[in-house]
This record gives sequence, structure tokens and C-alpha cells, in this order.
Amino acid sequence: MRVDLVIRGGTIVDGSGGKAFAGDVAVKDGRIVAVGPLDGVDCSAAEVLDATGCHVTPGFVDIHTHYDGQAIWSDRLRPSTDHGVTTVVIGNCGVGFAPCRADDRDALIGLMEGVEDIPGVVMAEGLDWNWESFAEFLGAIEARPHDCDIGAYLPHSPLRVYVMGERGIAREEATADDLQEMRRLAAEAIEAGALGCATSRLFFHRTAQGELIPTFNASEDELDALAGAIDDAGGGILQLVPNFENPDPTDEVRLIMRVAERHRVPATFTGTSGPEPKILAKLLDNAKKQGASLTAQLFPRPIGMVLGLGVSWNPFSFCDSFAEIAHLDAAERAERMRDPALRARILGEQPDFVRFPLARQTRNFARMYPIGPDFNYEPAPEDSVASRAEARGVSAATEAYDLLLANEGASLMLVAMGNYSDGTLDPVRSLLEHPATVLGLGDGGAHYALICDASYPTTVLTHWVRDRDRGRIALETAIHELSRHPAEVVGLCDRGLLREGFKADINVIDLANLSLQMPEPIADLPAGGRRLMQTASGYRATILSGQVTYRDGNPTGSLPGTLVRGRQEAASTH
Repeated sequence: MRVDLVIRGGTIVDGSGGKAFAGDVAVKDGRIVAVGPLDGVDCSAAEVLDATGCHVTPGFVDIHTHYDGQAIWSDRLRPSTDHGVTTVVIGNCGVGFAPCRADDRDALIGLMEGVEDIPGVVMAEGLDWNWESFAEFLGAIEARPHDCDIGAYLPHSPLRVYVMGERGIAREEATADDLQEMRRLAAEAIEAGALGCATSRLFFHRTAQGELIPTFNASEDELDALAGAIDDAGGGILQLVPNFENPDPTDEVRLIMRVAERHRVPATFTGTSGPEPKILAKLLDNAKKQGASLTAQLFPRPIGMVLGLGVSWNPFSFCDSFAEIAHLDAAERAERMRDPALRARILGEQPDFVRFPLARQTRNFARMYPIGPDFNYEPAPEDSVASRAEARGVSAATEAYDLLLANEGASLMLVAMGNYSDGTLDPVRSLLEHPATVLGLGDGGAHYALICDASYPTTVLTHWVRDRDRGRIALETAIHELSRHPAEVVGLCDRGLLREGFKADINVIDLANLSLQMPEPIADLPAGGRRLMQTASGYRATILSGQVTYRDGNPTGSLPGTLVRGRQEAASTH
């Protein structure tokens, strides 16, 4: 058998969680045809990648992204693809752009702008709206080549607005006819290729106008309509963001459990900021005993908002006097803020967070940390802005103000909003290897100028596998959690393993030299929009469907990525 590509001399970590071993990998027609000794394989015409000193792993699967818009206007789904990701899932949190009538386009743009921090002008410029139905939207994604594969959920908010119009936006209760129509359209979407349905009940998810999202605290009947549609269409998964702001967060998990069990569908939900780890683990175990398939999504580092003068928010963005300089660039803002009179006014004002409760995090000085080279995503309490201020004998606001002025206004700070209530990642560690948890929540394609968490695969490999001073996890476990496990959770069982017959999505990683670069604002979005970008060094090659898409972090020009329509069966192996 003559093959197209051979990866030689690496240490293979095959995604199963099994022990790493030395060997080679052969690829033909986008599939893996041999792993280990290549006996009987004709490599005479093959491209050869030298993986000496490197680890060869499956491509990573990121099941929680928001590239719904970026996949329309761009062929590269960065920053995810800078970090070894070869498959993403869009439509999370129940927000997206289909189904959508022309009259509702502005409403969906405002929803995405508020929930996912994507500037409205970027979407207005970048979206061609060459669709109405969800099936047509999938066709638009499929029509453009990409640097990774894309799976999609049907998002609940557009569906609700499509069925109910203004009543849906106003969060009126759905009638029986509304529910029946949602169920019918959702089943059609899954038959067209959706992996399932996604929704959010979260209080902090707001429109650009500060209004609650259409699906806030969606009723159990409405969740039943979505889950029932998944069952009607032959299977898929229900993705939810629970409203853990409700008095008892365990009620949210029990609600998900009831819906999943009633309709015999799996469900995955955001597991951060909810029940304590021990309680969450017990709830997941109980769900399994009762026959419900629940998976809690975890994030492997603090869920962080990046603040600075060159990004969307900083601790003074919501002060009246800051509005005077909001139109300036970061360097000009810093220069003006050195004026003693303006400094005194800004520091003397209280910010107005009425429209955006989440913005209160911009004053969470006890969980705010300056970002520098080699930033540790498990920072010590004494590194916080609050602790630094106490050491200097100044207010925390003054310390933050001074930090913002450094580097000509280019300085950044991370607010550890979630996953870090005790100033440690130990609670995350206690759940990382639980069979009913899965890595996710990187939010690639969203929060363009606030959050840059799509780089989490590199954090897993550097911090959790290589560098942490305690509680590290085995490389084999980490690769399983980044590839095979998330693929199985969403039903993409043809990938995430380096085995004969499986899809040839592969990374070649120089683990010893793997490192994260500093986040930096760039202006590469439609209409000149800005976003945070965080790259990495140490990924020697990323391969998608047997084609090398990146070498040493540089794109090769190959774009074999496509839409993944529906669940995929595992390859049969011999």
C-alpha cells in the first residue's frame, strides 16, 4: 500500500489514555492506515515528517466555541488552530445566526454582541446573510474551506425568535403551538447536520442593550421541546449553560438530569461557578446511576477576562470621566490619564454597572493579576492587584490605574472570574479526571477583546503536564482529555485516536519547548475590528485530514477543513 504521508521517529500518544510508545504513523487519503511499525507500507512517494524528539498526538477537539460568524468571513479559526485544534463545535450557549428572517438580523447581532462580545459593526460587515434556515446556514459554512473541521449545534435563541418573533425576544412563555414548532424545526436542523441543540439560562448573558437573553431561565417544557427534537431526529446532544445564580445550583443540574433522562439524550453543561466539586461529582455519579448521560464542561485554568486600555474593558471603563477619552487608542488614553486632574476625577468616581452586571468583575481587584511574559495561569494571591496595593499602601484602584499606564498603555491584566475562588486550581484538579467531566469553555471566536481562553490546550500541556509543582497529570491523560474524550462526548467518534481507519487529524508537538505567547490586540476583523490573539510556539506541525495545515505555527496554505454533518461513527479496526 502506497501512502501519502509518514510521521517518523516520534513518541506516539494515541489519545486512548494508554501508555505512550515509540513508532511511526502512515496516512493515505486523509485516514490513518498504520501506527507503529510500518510493515508492508510503501513509503516511497510519501511526504515524510521527522518527529524525532517530539510527541505525536491526535488533533484536539474543542467542543465549546463561537466561531459562528468567523467561519463565514474567514477561512482560519484562530486562535484555536494555533493550539493544535483540528475540530471545533459552534452554536454554543444558544446564540448564533440561524434560523433567521431578514427582519430579525439586527436582533441576533445585538444578542451575539452582548453575550459574546463580538462588535456589532464586525458582524454587520462580515456576515453576508446568505441563509434563512439552519440548513442553509450549514451550507454557507460548508461552502468555504477552513483550517479545521466545524460541527454545529442549533442555537436556541435564534430558534425562539424565529418561531415567536417579538414575544420570543421579550421572553414570553411559549405556547403549546410554539413548542411544537420549535420541536419540528429543531428536528429538521438535526436531520440537516446539527450535532444537537444548545441553550443558555444564564443571568449574565445579556444583549448589547443589556436586556436578558430570550432563553433566560427557559422553562422545562421548552427544554423538553429541544430534547424531544433530538430524540425525534435520531440522536444528538443537548448543550446548556445553567443559571447557577438561582438559589440552589444543584436544582439546575437536577433539571438537566430530568430532561436528559426523559428523552434519552445526552447533555453537556457548563460546570464552573456551580455546585462545589464534591457535590458536582456526586450529582454526576447519581445521574449515571439513574441512566442519564450528563457531562460537565470544565476549564483547566481560571476563566479570565483580560483588561487593558487597548481592549474592551478596564477598571475605569464605566466611569463617566473615562468616556472623555474612550475614542482614543491605548497609548493616547495612557497619556491623557497621566494628567493629575483627570486622574483625580476618574479615581474619585464610582463605575456604573447597571447595564452589564458582568462588568463588576473589572473591579475584582483580589482576583486581578498583571500579565507578563511567562505568565503563570495559577497566580499566587500576593501577585493580585489588591495585594500589590496593600504592599504599596495605596488603594487597589490606584494600583490598577498605575499598572494600566505602563508600556505606553499596552499593559494587560487578567481577572480570574471563575475556577479560582480559593486562589488555586486544586478544585479543578479534583474533577479533571472524573469520567463525567470534559474540557471545554475556551469560547474561541467570542469575547474578542475581553477573553482569550481558546489557548487552553497549550496550558494543559505546559502547566498541568510539565510545569505545575504539584498535582500534575500524565501526558497520556491530557491528550485523551483534549482529543478522544471531547470527540466522544459530542458524537464525533471518527477522530481523536491515532488508530488505523480513523481520521488523520494529528499534532507533532515539541513538548519540552512548548510555550504560550503573551495575548496581544490585533485588528484583523471585518470593518477593522480588534481582538485579542494568543499564539504558541512548539507545535511543529498540525495535520488535518492528512494535510499539513501548520508548520511551526505558520500556515501552509492548505485548507482541508469542512463542515461535519451530524454524529460520526468510529472507524472499524482490525
